[in-house]
Amino acid sequence: MGDSLSRDRITAPPAFDRWLVPPCALAIHLCIGMAYGFSVFWLPLSHALGAPACTNLPAALTSTSCDWRVSDLVWVYTLFFVVLGLSAALFGSWVERVGPRRAGLVSAACWCGGIALGALGVFLHQLWLFWLGAGVLGGIGLGIGYITPVSTLIKWFPDRRGLATGMAIMGFGGGAMVGSPAADRLMAAFAGPGEAGVWQAMLVLSGIYALFMTAGALGFRLPAPGWAPPGKAEVVAGGRFVPLGIASRTPQFWLVWCVLLLNVSASIGIIGLASSMVQEIFGGGLFGQPVRFADFNEDQKAAAAAAGAGFVGLISLFNIAGRFFWASLSDRIGRKAMHAAILVLGAACYGLALPGTPALPLFVAVFALIASMYGGGFAAVPAWLADLFGTKQVGAIHGRLLTAWSTAGVLGPLLVAYVRDARLADGVAREAVYGPIFLALAGLLALGLIAALLVKPVAADL
Repeated sequence: MGDSLSRDRITAPPAFDRWLVPPCALAIHLCIGMAYGFSVFWLPLSHALGAPACTNLPAALTSTSCDWRVSDLVWVYTLFFVVLGLSAALFGSWVERVGPRRAGLVSAACWCGGIALGALGVFLHQLWLFWLGAGVLGGIGLGIGYITPVSTLIKWFPDRRGLATGMAIMGFGGGAMVGSPAADRLMAAFAGPGEAGVWQAMLVLSGIYALFMTAGALGFRLPAPGWAPPGKAEVVAGGRFVPLGIASRTPQFWLVWCVLLLNVSASIGIIGLASSMVQEIFGGGLFGQPVRFADFNEDQKAAAAAAGAGFVGLISLFNIAGRFFWASLSDRIGRKAMHAAILVLGAACYGLALPGTPALPLFVAVFALIASMYGGGFAAVPAWLADLFGTKQVGAIHGRLLTAWSTAGVLGPLLVAYVRDARLADGVAREAVYGPIFLALAGLLALGLIAALLVKPVAADL
């Protein structure tokens, strides 16, 4: 088995069909994309014991007699993306050295093993074990599993790098659309008196994901040195080569890092509040009744929640589609021009969304577009790095760049939550809370545009 995992043994013959590789990448990214869908577990876990909620986080970490609060559980979500960025940066060079087959199997072991260990934490009602398994060990699997398929596809599609990265990262965005309904049905099947069915659902999911991720990893092949796509002898896999140690010290690397940081920061916080935001701004307008959010009765709250869930589902679809559309467009107009376009459009969209200005259909369209550009920025970044530094160590360089995602995963939500809570504390009406937030996020995108425009080609003699 060891030999079959080495880079030499997985080098493909000249007649190998490169279109066999994208399904392998999708198999891994669809599984690890369930990280976006873990919120399906929060409410069932928050009343799993039917006991009073833990009064503070230290008590929740080890107590077996109080229910966890949602605020205790969402730390797993934060751990996912912080550890993802850190592990991608730490293991990026290792992924390039050992090849995608071995790295894919390690990713499967960490992600699926982490979910299984998290399930044990749920079964024993030990929050620290749930964090350690799902958040930390699972986060390591996320980081390795995120960069491995992207690096491999870029090597197979040197002529269509945006398309290649869009195919893989589209799967990551869509993982929750598959995993969340599956988890919900599994919990319903295992639920019973005094039993939420969460740990059983997590164990079943970990087994299913292990099968798909193992199959995807074992299907990976690498192109031979000097291989070119059929009919495109002028486009050779590999191209120029700037080592990780040099690439990560260039101004270009840090400018692209800033572009990713600012684009993600300006989107991730507000997308996380999408359901609450649309309910608070439009109130009864969501279901045709002239009533403010603060005056809802129970039936109106339920109707607004359903509309909010529909809004979240719509922008999730655009997040997925944008990963493919914008990344593919970057093959035609260039990575720098594509990022400039989404940053300008994003800032303009936040201006159009200012409370009191838009009609509901315009507001929905604006945030669908913002979500698409959030996903598109993620998908095109690896191709931009390959353009600048070559494909030989693009996985390692991409891994180090993903620390921008980890930073944005903290910065964006904190900025949005702080401004929102501060304005509510000042007595501002809920429908008017978001104006300064939208202006601040537009400002972040404007800074990202400046960074994108400053990116120049890397010197040939570097």
